[in-house]
Amino acid sequence: MATRHLTVRRETWPIRGAFTISRGSRTEAEVVVVELHAGEHRGWAECVPYARYGETVDSVVAQIETLREPLETGVDRLGLQSQIKPGAARNAVDCALWDLEAKASGEPAWRLAGLDTPTPLITAYTLSLGTPEKMAEEAAASADRPLLKVKLGGEQDIDRVSAIRKAAPDSRLIVDANEAWRPEMLPDYLPAMAELGVALIEQPLPAGKDDALADIERPVPVCADESFHDSATLDRVAPLYDYVNIKLDKTGGLTEALRAAEGAKELGLGVMVGCMIGTSLAMAPATLIGGMAAFVDLDGPLLLDKDREPGLVFAGSTLNPPAAELWG
Repeated sequence: MATRHLTVRRETWPIRGAFTISRGSRTEAEVVVVELHAGEHRGWAECVPYARYGETVDSVVAQIETLREPLETGVDRLGLQSQIKPGAARNAVDCALWDLEAKASGEPAWRLAGLDTPTPLITAYTLSLGTPEKMAEEAAASADRPLLKVKLGGEQDIDRVSAIRKAAPDSRLIVDANEAWRPEMLPDYLPAMAELGVALIEQPLPAGKDDALADIERPVPVCADESFHDSATLDRVAPLYDYVNIKLDKTGGLTEALRAAEGAKELGLGVMVGCMIGTSLAMAPATLIGGMAAFVDLDGPLLLDKDREPGLVFAGSTLNPPAAELWG
């Protein structure tokens, strides 16, 4: 194997307008890009540090730097799993190793993973949290999209979803409370979401305080996001949830994401594949999980003011598989 060389850099990508959830608003995406050079080949990948999990750009860069010696002396993807805990730093390194292996072998990443030939995916398009009136305006502007993901915030959420349903009557809806509901809301909110035709409810209660989901009828499937990270957390969430949201920045890369997807299916859990807000480089490895998922939420590049070139090709909400020039 040719000697490897690691480079790490930070990038900032402006968000179109602002992105608002129950925990606050952002106007830019801060990402970390890893490149691994070996001879004439380069593998690269992107991660998005997330404050909800105690990550910053500085902490993630520092974690990656601790891997410099093992990476430059040949550690592989499987060896990486025990070198660093799951999270954004491991994601960037793991996916860069996948890309480097694909480039060096001439085999696409999906084939290396033993997956079927990728096909176009329908991705959700996210509506930021706002007033019912503002969110209805946003929904009306996106009513031609087949799948909308609606950020919620607790109070007024039934009004928000009702307004969105009227504005986008033909779109399937995922609602995402980002831990903003309380257990006493469930008896009213769950039936109301069912009546409004919601297809999936994502993380209604705070992680670690979601035991109430075990004892209540769930007329709409409920998906674990903040409560679920990787295959090690599957046993805990399986009695409480119907789906898990697999994000590579949580699992620590594609290697563990594939394992988690298989483990979820073995436990009878459905799979959603999601993302933080990043460029096409962050989404590309996650498209491999898309073929295993009932719900795909990889719209990060659509929320940015601009994307990297070359990027993923979107036709409306249809996401095409990544070209080799981008990743994999």
